[in-house]
Amino acid sequence: MRFIKNQKGFTLIEMLIVMLIITVLIAIAIPNVTKQSASVDEKGCKAFVHMVQGQVESYRMDEKAVPTLESLVSNGYLKDGETSCPNGDTINISIDGVVSSTAS
Repeated sequence: MRFIKNQKGFTLIEMLIVMLIITVLIAIAIPNVTKQSASVDEKGCKAFVHMVQGQVESYRMDEKAVPTLESLVSNGYLKDGETSCPNGDTINISIDGVVSSTAS
């Protein structure tokens, strides 16, 4: 009597090894993803500060005065709710018209 072996499937040990490898790869990848999201927020804030600086310069050319955030919003240079960085930092405009961000 001959025994027929089923060569089409995986054994339980092979499946467990594959699951272990996938788990290790995920454990390695998750910390890198969280680090990158913090970097993206920081770069997004720098870009937002640069954009607000452009709006301040545009306001200065139009109105011949240094604006505040409220005057930028009320005159349509910025939309409502665009007064802070995507990561939550607050935007400040100095007396000289220089835009900066501070952690909140």
